[in-house]
Amino acid sequence: MADYRIITISRQFGSGGRTIGKKLAEKLGIPCYDQEIIAAVAKESGFSKDYIAEHGDDVNTTWMGNIFQVGGSLSNQDVMWVAQSNVVRELAAKGPCVIVGRCADYILRDDYKLLKVFVFADVKARAERIVKLYGERTLSPEKRLKNKDRRRSAYYRHYTDLKWGDAANYHVSLDSGALGVDTCVDIIADVYAEVQKHDQ
Repeated sequence: MADYRIITISRQFGSGGRTIGKKLAEKLGIPCYDQEIIAAVAKESGFSKDYIAEHGDDVNTTWMGNIFQVGGSLSNQDVMWVAQSNVVRELAAKGPCVIVGRCADYILRDDYKLLKVFVFADVKARAERIVKLYGERTLSPEKRLKNKDRRRSAYYRHYTDLKWGDAANYHVSLDSGALGVDTCVDIIADVYAEVQKHDQ
């Protein structure tokens, strides 16, 4: 097991987990991997970045061309899962970092010391955030949140056999709507500093 610790951030859609991850990494002076993972997975899997961004957390492929012929049996999602797992491990091997999403908490569980974080917020706070960030869409903000969270939950369950968002699966769970992004960053940084002392 590596002698350094990696922070993984799982998050509800619209909770600001990505922003928290980036600010946290800046505060700690370590890399944050998020969108970079999509580009790397695209390169390894052969799918486009847009395809991965749109379908990377799907588990039902019946409406997407169904089977990507790798050995004749892997679904598109399985191909992306293998590529994603490889990329996450390669990034983690470079040293301490923050990894946003991508089931990194599960992929790295046996090889690295982790600080596993889950970021959530109530529907109202998240709806306001996604409208501000992403603008109006066909679906109402509440429906977009529900659809995205359902997909993330099903994806996580499918590949990890664990319940996404269950506090028992994380070291820290934070309500970004109540606490604010910057407070969440400070809390995680403080916890990280304490566990780093313990590691030594």
